[in-house]
Amino acid sequence: MFNLPVRYGVLVLVGEAEQSVLCRRGFIQDDYFLELDAELAEGRPVLNVTFSGCSGGRVGLKVENSPHFSVNDEGVVFTLHHLYLLDKTQLVICAQDLQSGHVWKTRVHLQIHPDGNSSPLQINPSDATLAEQVPEILIPWGSIASKGDGTLRRVKRDWVIPPINVPENSRGQFPEDLVRIRSDRDKNRMLRYSVTGPGADQPPTGIFIINSISGQLSVTKPLDREHISNFHLRAHAVDMNGNQVENPIDVIINVIDQNDNRPEFLHNVFNGSVPEGSKPGTFVMTVTAVDKDDPKTANGMVRYKILSQSPMSPSSSMFTINNRTGDIITMAAGLDREKVPQYTLILQATDMEGNPMYGLSNTATAVIRITDVNDNPPEFTADRFFGEVHENRVNVIVANLTVTDKDQPHTQAWSTIYRIISGDPTGRFAISTDPASNEGWLTIVKPVDFEQSRSFTLNVQAENEAPLAPGIQLSRQSTTVVSVHVLDVNESPEFSPNPKSIKLEEGLPAGTHLTTFTAQDPDRFMRQTIRYSKVSDPANWLKIDSVKGEISTTAVLDRESPFLRNDYYNATFIAFDDANPPASGTGTLQIFLMDINDNAPHVFPPEVEMCETPDPNAINITASDSDLRPNAGPFAFELANRPQDVRHNWTLSRLSGEHVQLRLKIGALASGIYQVPIMITDSGHLPMSKKSFLKVKVCPCDHHGDCVDMERIMAMGLGTGAIIGILLCIILLLVLVLLSVMWMKRRDKERQAKQLLIDPEDDVRDNILKYDEEGGGEEDQDYDLSQLQQPDALEAECIKVGIRRLDERPLHHDHQYPLRSAAPHPGDIGDFIHEGMQAADNDPTAPPYDSLLVFDYEGSGSSAGSLSSLHSSSCGDQDYDYLGDWGPRFRKLADLYGGGHD
Repeated sequence: MFNLPVRYGVLVLVGEAEQSVLCRRGFIQDDYFLELDAELAEGRPVLNVTFSGCSGGRVGLKVENSPHFSVNDEGVVFTLHHLYLLDKTQLVICAQDLQSGHVWKTRVHLQIHPDGNSSPLQINPSDATLAEQVPEILIPWGSIASKGDGTLRRVKRDWVIPPINVPENSRGQFPEDLVRIRSDRDKNRMLRYSVTGPGADQPPTGIFIINSISGQLSVTKPLDREHISNFHLRAHAVDMNGNQVENPIDVIINVIDQNDNRPEFLHNVFNGSVPEGSKPGTFVMTVTAVDKDDPKTANGMVRYKILSQSPMSPSSSMFTINNRTGDIITMAAGLDREKVPQYTLILQATDMEGNPMYGLSNTATAVIRITDVNDNPPEFTADRFFGEVHENRVNVIVANLTVTDKDQPHTQAWSTIYRIISGDPTGRFAISTDPASNEGWLTIVKPVDFEQSRSFTLNVQAENEAPLAPGIQLSRQSTTVVSVHVLDVNESPEFSPNPKSIKLEEGLPAGTHLTTFTAQDPDRFMRQTIRYSKVSDPANWLKIDSVKGEISTTAVLDRESPFLRNDYYNATFIAFDDANPPASGTGTLQIFLMDINDNAPHVFPPEVEMCETPDPNAINITASDSDLRPNAGPFAFELANRPQDVRHNWTLSRLSGEHVQLRLKIGALASGIYQVPIMITDSGHLPMSKKSFLKVKVCPCDHHGDCVDMERIMAMGLGTGAIIGILLCIILLLVLVLLSVMWMKRRDKERQAKQLLIDPEDDVRDNILKYDEEGGGEEDQDYDLSQLQQPDALEAECIKVGIRRLDERPLHHDHQYPLRSAAPHPGDIGDFIHEGMQAADNDPTAPPYDSLLVFDYEGSGSSAGSLSSLHSSSCGDQDYDYLGDWGPRFRKLADLYGGGHD
């Protein structure tokens, strides 16, 4: 048995061992005394109960005599609801063995502490004494149990250590002693104690330490419940040799909460809304504050309240808040957005169940926006509006209607819909709404006629898009009157009917009166004269009288004209008045032309093909007539009498009223094109006949009965006359080409004969030479100027074999060029030139200047020196006397190169 003072209402109940064969369990004492506050919150823990002793079955705990308290499975006795403690309240706590049903009871006397603070549980000194000032846990010896044969044995024991409660944020001197753990076996031998677990030898290490000799468990620093709410250690007892004396036991250290944290709102500003006109009790929003302290104690129990309301209109208490849940609801009626659109509430959250003396507080702001409902109908700004519109105008604004609405702009409760409730039975007007200004635009959608209605009076009603709130009705200002005045304009004359249709026979001669097509002026109150003119007459068949509107023909009307569509001929006329400016209108005259027999039929198709030996030897043909029945078919077909071979070669066989068959009487026809005349007569009232020629192309055919390609070329329409014309053209072209060639040859002969009459010595062509400009020289062509070397620089090089100037004749024997005979002969010039060309081609020493060179104008500023400073340099003298034998032209060259002065 051991004694343990209890901290903060923690009661430890342990078993008591009997010196008998049976183990009896029970409470240490029958009565306990505990001082508490007078006001206890719901769910507040009062004390912890632990019942144990010798080994046995499970024990259930309960509070027997009080409906205000209960105990859970962990042994925590707590309040069931908020209550005020009566002095000398007694609780009976029962412990029942769930296996055997045995019950133990003890009483707990609750007393109100004079200063309102809880004190440690006071154990009756008459029943128990404190062994020491420091709490001590004694590890008892085990119970004695029978083996069943009458002998006794020791039952193995377990440690019995209740949870240790340590307040957080302690300011005492550290290390602070908590409890002394001691085994009852230390009476006979020396033991060593130790603890393990988080807070001891595991992170966070060093918070709890134990004296290994005395077993004193201490805490080294203040604890923080919000960081770690409890520690689970294991206590060990070993002898000096390290042998385990007792089984390790769990040591639970609970950190007792203190009110060291203020409630914190989740937001600094909470935003909510509620419709205007809401009834009291309407939910608005919920605000929440959290407290890090233990929510099972008053330290973490938060209560809410409203500190202030702004504005305080129409009441200072328009809202209230549930002090436990934080729900804000309306408290009074009279919310009107048009007067107060927004409320601002200052909220306070206080722990300690809202105790203003001991609790910690914090504040936040709640902004409540009053949302709009349609409690204000739109009202017109005037009882009557005025507008005007020109007749025959559409889609123009006649008048602007304005309203006022106190509801929130640009919402459905503000947006206005305008309706015309009377005065417009035909729907000539419509009203649209300007979304920006909420104005109504009265628009004309159907034309109005000044001559019929000069004014309109409309009754207009204004409504909102959203329905009015219950109990709100439209006011008298929600309807108005709109007066619309119609303005007269000069209207266009109107043809009636338009279009106008008449039916006539074709073939009417020019000058025939057809009809009168007139227009009326809608302006009955204006005296105006109407004139007429023609706008469209595709065939130019008609004319109209400008004053009377009478229409007559200017040409014969022909139903077969391409200007008709489905036998209708359309002409357009215009009528205009004499106003300034004049108004005009158009009308269409539709003439339906009835057919007469004015067109003779013709054969169809106009061309057919037939083989030289046809099989079968018949072709089906019909007739085409531009007229309609009964002025067209059936037709009568007959071969013409001329030429005579027609009836000899062909015959016609009637197939029907529309078709006949053309047959070949003879066995074969030669290839060619045959014109078969056929007389065709229609069935009109006055029948019309016409000789039509059927073009029959006879050609050789292949085994499929198709014309061969060559004969198809003939079948394209080239007759004998066309072929003869083409041949004549070809012959004429050949003659022209031949004459041109003969003329050119004759001209060449005359030119050669004229040249032979001139003496070679006096031939002007040998003396008159034509030169062109030489060009730009070095300035515009890429010439290698290194070739223009100074002649003196090459003197020493002349002795070298194989090196010479390119413009100088090499040292070889003179090549023999042919000499021109002195006797004049017409043919010797050509022979001489030909021989000279051959000699030059075979001369290996011919310098490059014997070749054909082309020179251009060299320009100015050449980088080469003057040619006058150059002198010919060669390794030997050159004899140019032989050039004198070539004639007067070369004799001058011989003098220049040989140094002569002749």
